Amino acid sequence: MTVQKKCSALVFDRPLTTALECGLIPLFVRVHESDNVAIIVAPEGVAPGVHDATGFAVRESIPQSHKVALARILSGEPVVRYGQTIGLANRTLEAGSWVREDDLSLPAAPNLDEMPLSTAVPAPLPALDGYTFDGFKNADGSVGTRNILGITTTVQCVAPTVDYAVRRIKAEVLPRFQNVDDVVAVTHGYGCGIAINAPGAAIPINTLKHISTHANFAARPLVVSLGCEKLQPTRLFESILPVLTEENTSIRLQDERGFAASVSAIMQAAEKRLTELNRRRREAVPASHLSVGLQCGGSDAFSGVTCNPALGFAVDLLVRAGASVFFSEVTEVRDAIHLLTPRAITPTVGRKLLAEMKWYDKYLASGGADRSANPTPGNKRGGLANIVEKALGSVAKAGTTAIMDVASQGQKVTSKGLVFAATPASDFICGTQQLASMNMHVFTTGEGSPYGLSLVPVVKVSSRTALAEKWHDLIDVDAGRIATGEATIEQVGWELFRFMLDVASGRSTWAEHWGLGNALVPFNPGPVT
Repeated sequence: MTVQKKCSALVFDRPLTTALECGLIPLFVRVHESDNVAIIVAPEGVAPGVHDATGFAVRESIPQSHKVALARILSGEPVVRYGQTIGLANRTLEAGSWVREDDLSLPAAPNLDEMPLSTAVPAPLPALDGYTFDGFKNADGSVGTRNILGITTTVQCVAPTVDYAVRRIKAEVLPRFQNVDDVVAVTHGYGCGIAINAPGAAIPINTLKHISTHANFAARPLVVSLGCEKLQPTRLFESILPVLTEENTSIRLQDERGFAASVSAIMQAAEKRLTELNRRRREAVPASHLSVGLQCGGSDAFSGVTCNPALGFAVDLLVRAGASVFFSEVTEVRDAIHLLTPRAITPTVGRKLLAEMKWYDKYLASGGADRSANPTPGNKRGGLANIVEKALGSVAKAGTTAIMDVASQGQKVTSKGLVFAATPASDFICGTQQLASMNMHVFTTGEGSPYGLSLVPVVKVSSRTALAEKWHDLIDVDAGRIATGEATIEQVGWELFRFMLDVASGRSTWAEHWGLGNALVPFNPGPVT
C-alpha cells in the first residue's frame, strides 16, 4: 500500500508508518503499485492545485474516499485499483482529475468456466495456541457466547402473541434469573402461504431450524406454532425431533383457550426453561469454539483499505487458533472470484465455490436483474463506483488462508478454518442466514449502520475515523487509523482479535448496549402461493 502524505500544500511519498511525523497528514491512498487511481483520505477532501515536487497536481475538488487519477487514462483504457481492473474509462481522464462513477463502464464478470482451481493454495499458518474465551458449553458440543432463552415460531401468525409474551417475560420473570442474558423470539415472515415442497423452500426451513437450535439458546428452544400452518413443528425439526419431546417445550396456540391462556402457557414454559438456563456458568474454552460470521454494510472506498484488511488479519488469527470463520454475500464476491478459487484447498472445494456463483447468477437473471443492481446510493456516495470495486474490497475480509469448505444457501457451517457460506448480500438477510452457524458476528462499515442481531453479539468496525468519532456510541473498533498512519493493519487486526475474545466472554458491544436487533429475514427464493 502506498500512501501519499501532505504537509501544508505539498504532497510527499512516505511510508505509512511515518504519517504522524512532522504533523504530516495523509492526502490519498494507493493500494497497489499498478493502480492508476487512488482515494482521497483527508476528511475535508482536497482542493484544486495541491501538488508535489514531481509536478503531480490535483485538478479539481475531490471529496474524501473518492478516486483521483494518478496518470492520464485514455478512453477505453482500464481503470485499475487493488491491482485489478474496476472499469474501462468512458473518456480520457487527465492526471489529477476526479474519477466518477459515470466515467467507468462495467467490465465483464469473470468467466466461471475458466477459473483456476487450487493453483495457489496458501501454506498453513503456524498454530496460535493458548487463546481462550469464557463460554457456555452445550450438550451437543457447541459453545454459546451468550446464555439466552430462545422462543422459536413456525409462522408469522403467532409472532405478535409471542412478542407480547416476551415483553412480559422480560419485565416480570427474567429479572429473577440473573445468569440468563436475554429472552429472544425467533419471529419471521415465513411458514404459510408458501410452496412448502418447492426446491427453494429448503433454504428458509433449514435456516430456521439451525437458528432455533442455536448455540446461544443452549441448542434447546421453546417452540410456538399456530396449528394450521404449512411449516409444522415436525417439518421444521424433522431431523432433530427430540427438540419437541420434552414436556412444555412445544405450544400450539389453536389448542389454547384464547389469547390470555396462550400467553400464560408461553410464560409458564419460559419460566421452567429459565430455571434451567440460570444454572449455567461460563467456562474457559479454547478459541477454536468460536464460529464467526463476517459481513460488510454501508461499505465505502475505505472499506477495502482499512476495516476489511484489518478484519482479514484477525480472521487469519482466528483460523490459526482453530476457529471456524466464514464470509458470505455472493454478489460481493462474484467479481473477485478469480482471486479466491486458487485458494480453495482442493479442486472440489473450488468447484463448489463456482457452483454457488452460478446458482446466484441464474437466480438474479430469473428476476430480470444482475450483479450491477447491488451497489447502493450510500456505497456510491462513499466512493465505490460499481460492484467490481465493491467486491474487490469486500473479499479482503477473507484474509489469506486456504478456503477449506463451501456451505450452500441455508446450510450450517461445520468445517473449521475459512469457509465461504453462500448468502445474499442484503445485510439483514445475510445476517439471518449466517445465524444458522455463528456465535459471533463482525460487521464492517464505511457509511455507518445501526444494524444489530439479538441472538449474537455484533462487533462494529468502521472504515474511517470520522465515522467512529461521529458514531462514538455505535462503533466498537476504529480501523480508520490505518489510513491516517496512526496504526497498521496488523495492530488493528490484533486489537480486533482480542476484542472478539473479550466479547465472546461477555463484554457488551454497542449494539448489545442499546438492545439493537434487526428483524430476522430468512432467504426464500421459492414461490409464494
